[in-house]
Amino acid sequence: MKHQPSYLHLTKQDFAAWIASTKEHLTNCTLCPRECRVDRTRTKGYCQAGAKLKVSSFGPHFGEERELVGSHGSGTIFFAHCSLRCVYCQNYQLSFGGEGEPCTSEQLAAMMLLLQDHYGCANINLVTPTHYVHQIIEAIYTASQKGLRLPIVYNCGGYESVGTLKLLEGIVDIYMPDLKYGSEKMARDYSQASDYFARTSEALVEMDRQVGPLELDEYGLAYKGLLIRHLVLPGGLEETKRVLDFIKAKLSPGVLVNLMDQYYPSYKAFNFPELNRRISQSEFLEALQYAQKLELRLAVR
Repeated sequence: MKHQPSYLHLTKQDFAAWIASTKEHLTNCTLCPRECRVDRTRTKGYCQAGAKLKVSSFGPHFGEERELVGSHGSGTIFFAHCSLRCVYCQNYQLSFGGEGEPCTSEQLAAMMLLLQDHYGCANINLVTPTHYVHQIIEAIYTASQKGLRLPIVYNCGGYESVGTLKLLEGIVDIYMPDLKYGSEKMARDYSQASDYFARTSEALVEMDRQVGPLELDEYGLAYKGLLIRHLVLPGGLEETKRVLDFIKAKLSPGVLVNLMDQYYPSYKAFNFPELNRRISQSEFLEALQYAQKLELRLAVR
């Protein structure tokens, strides 16, 4: 592989230090901005994840951005539970219901190798991974010793702790966070996280520092960098503009932005009249034109 993943340059001692550091969070968890400090071997924190890794599903996924999919799909692993409580969550059975099966770090490593060797996927795409950082680092080390050579994609809701992200430096190749809101009110009302923008903006600056603009290989596939997703919500145009203004002002020019129009009412969105509809074509067009005016690097639609 022309572009080697970052983790291949790490030593056994590097991994051992990170594994030891992250293990502490199993008994005093501060992995996400909620900072519950619970002992996950005895109880559950806000995200409802215990100490044991839980995988909802895995396999090649062709619905991701073109830069991640290639001809054989993105090697997606969905984890159970989440630190956010988005009322419109489209994966609520996993995020809130905790659907999935317990597995070991060794089993997770085997999934990664299967996605690479059997399915020929372009990357390992970890979806909602933060509460399982300890087990994931263990699995990446184990898999790398058995031939894993794919870029690691950290696919998250954006609500991340800078301290946790620093533990991932040199392990994650591609960060793919959401940037959902630009104000406290919407974040509080829709995701129970009034500090969402404050914490996510810090997190994205750290991600940008670590991996920089999204870089593509000769086949147009991403191998390193930052890719930001923003889902345009109905009636949320001013929120979208605040989000795009932040990206323009604070992040590298080459980060890729996927402005998404696929919102539909799901989960508890029906309880919020303003969310109980799809966005209009004119709403999305105005959002897109604003992003183009800012000269952001946009994902190909």
